[in-house]
Amino acid sequence: MKAFPRIILAGLSGGSGKTFVSAGLARAFTRRGLVVMPFKKGPDYIDASWLALAARATACNLDPFLLTQSVIAALFQEKAARAGISIIEGNRGLFDGKDFEGTCSTAELARQLSAPVILVLDATKMTRTAAAIVAGCKAFEPGLNLAGVILNRTAGERHRNILKECIEGLAGVPVLGALPKSVHNPIPERHMGLVSDQEHSGREQALDSIADTIEACVDVERVLDIAKSAPAPAAAPPVPWPASVVNGQAPVIGYVFDAALWFYYPENLEALERAGAKLVPLSLLASDPWPEIHGLYLGGGFPETNAEALSANIGVRNHVRTLAQAGLPIYAECGGFMYLCASLTIEQNGDHCEHPLAGVFPLATRLCPRPQGLGYVEALVEVENPFHPLGAHITGHEFHYSACMDPALPTLAPPTAFKMLRGQGMIGKRDGLVTSNTFAAYTHIHALGTPHWAPNFVRAALEYRQKGE
Repeated sequence: MKAFPRIILAGLSGGSGKTFVSAGLARAFTRRGLVVMPFKKGPDYIDASWLALAARATACNLDPFLLTQSVIAALFQEKAARAGISIIEGNRGLFDGKDFEGTCSTAELARQLSAPVILVLDATKMTRTAAAIVAGCKAFEPGLNLAGVILNRTAGERHRNILKECIEGLAGVPVLGALPKSVHNPIPERHMGLVSDQEHSGREQALDSIADTIEACVDVERVLDIAKSAPAPAAAPPVPWPASVVNGQAPVIGYVFDAALWFYYPENLEALERAGAKLVPLSLLASDPWPEIHGLYLGGGFPETNAEALSANIGVRNHVRTLAQAGLPIYAECGGFMYLCASLTIEQNGDHCEHPLAGVFPLATRLCPRPQGLGYVEALVEVENPFHPLGAHITGHEFHYSACMDPALPTLAPPTAFKMLRGQGMIGKRDGLVTSNTFAAYTHIHALGTPHWAPNFVRAALEYRQKGE
């Protein structure tokens, strides 16, 4: 029976330093020649991308809200099969979930995977209280294996010694390392979390610098021993990938992958391929001509930080609009939806700058100073479209600072397909604009949690190709 060495890095809240530690450990183990499989708990693209770079391997998201327990077990074992260690970064606080019971928390994922947890603890201005916090976390929920603590933002050697003595002596949890307060994080933050790795020119040097700090401050070998102590899991069933719906030549689905749009779960792309599509990467920023495509996938990302360049590329804007008007199946999520609107308005130095975009939808969006939608989403499909069947219950997530500027959106044509049961959507608890074969929403979905999506997308691409033959 395969062992699957694994750990989960968790914190007491966002900003505890768990991404710094997770990425540093991933790069440190990779530099030692170990095969590292990075995972991110929760609906997150940015941290997952940094973990992937650190481990030099494609990261995988595991989320108990988006995926069933059996799918999580199957996906974990498939992706981790060849790894010497799997590093799973948690999200938010260890016990924070979507409700009072902490459903879908990092602790829940740790129990599902029987994974030892290492707590990254911000120890600013505390000593003995840190032991009380660790003891509380250790005992708070049954079935949690709190295997170690890594201290962050410690003030000096005396502070570190007292913390270690208190936590190990009073809470009975080993301290595996301590990072000094003076450590500089070479990956800056901005409005949606860490800056995108797509826009960080010194990302390799940054990750090596983080790994150097982890090597100097953390007992990396002891962390590996804890990962190896995880019990061998029961064999999981195969991942329920979609079967191919194609007989003959594969339809071509383009997906935009550039600095503006790059939020994709790798499993979504894999599901499209397994359903029979040929995928080709495209860019909204480059002027290169596009190949013939039979479908278009526009993920999320940062259109707001690339608004001028997106607007200036008039040829691509016009091409996308022409394809949409011709009935090309287009699926757009969040940033992709923003691109399909008429314009995006951004406040810069007190002025409101309007950037014309593709104009597939007669709507405008604006960037706001605070999130306009954040968290898990549930929706009911109420309008026919090529991708989601009527009556389907959709689970997903949203995280957007932009908002629709037209308050009459719910009454406009084209209509919105999603009635939001949980989450904000575009406006008035609605989401999912539909026109012709174009579907655009703030909601992000995971293909393994929405199993109809990839086969339906490929079928729509097939039908479009056949009409043009």
